[in-house]
Amino acid sequence: MYYLNCFFLYSIVGFLFEHLVYFFMGHQGDSGILYGPWTPVYGIGIIIIILTSDFIFKNLHSSKLLQTLIIFVAVIVLLTTIELIGGLLIEKIFKITFWDYSNLRFHIGKYISLEISFAWGFLSFLIIYVIKPLFDKFILKIPNWLTYLLFALFLTDIAFTLCLKTKLKDYFIKFFK
Repeated sequence: MYYLNCFFLYSIVGFLFEHLVYFFMGHQGDSGILYGPWTPVYGIGIIIIILTSDFIFKNLHSSKLLQTLIIFVAVIVLLTTIELIGGLLIEKIFKITFWDYSNLRFHIGKYISLEISFAWGFLSFLIIYVIKPLFDKFILKIPNWLTYLLFALFLTDIAFTLCLKTKLKDYFIKFFK
């Protein structure tokens, strides 16, 4: 339940964070493709950061500096890969481009850039050492019934999104006529 609760909490916080950024920058935008107040890529990213750092801290018996460097590089590689796969899947399934880093100096295609990748690396330390310890106190108090409810709502959101934003919409319209 811990990781599922982490997923939901950080997905919701990521959704809110992006909306605040859009608000203060004066931009219009959505935080993801789903209808609900969550952006799953943040939840997935945080779980990857937690699992990676826990694995390295438990299994790599070396200096804190070396552990930190390995976490930094691993997180950059893993989250950049997730961002690339996510961008490609969203484009393939939903026929939209949700983000485009082509305007950044060190972009590699439109879905990844070295600037953003390094930002994920540095942010992972903020998450590991500051945010996660604070959020863990809250996560451990989330009742199971709430987790099950969020899971059911999330699956429903995915189903609605797939039905309403893909060719499945046309199939259902024809089927129910």
